[in-house]
Amino acid sequence: MMRLGSLERKVMEVFWDDPTAELTGRAVADQLPDYAYTTIATILDRLAKKELLTRRSEAKIIHYGAADTRAVHIALLMREALDSTRDPGAALACFVQRLPEAIQADLRRALEDAAG
Repeated sequence: MMRLGSLERKVMEVFWDDPTAELTGRAVADQLPDYAYTTIATILDRLAKKELLTRRSEAKIIHYGAADTRAVHIALLMREALDSTRDPGAALACFVQRLPEAIQADLRRALEDAAG
């Protein structure tokens, strides 16, 4: 899992804002008018190779869609960060201590749900 560059993030936000959408390169470029279509097409191809986007061809037109939700992407980044340390328990404890109380409560509920 890789962190996203600035433009990659902007492109993914288009898909994450409507996770069921399948968009052509032109449709994405229209939502990001500050960038050339060819630049957007390159980014879409790169994101598909990173398996962040799905790609489907229909009558020579390529449609892209989000492979996962924003939440899944963030969870994978968090897991990658924990996997990169020798003491994931300590890193997690420091992380949780710095969370606002409302998010700590969300975390408690998620842990209870996961425990069954």
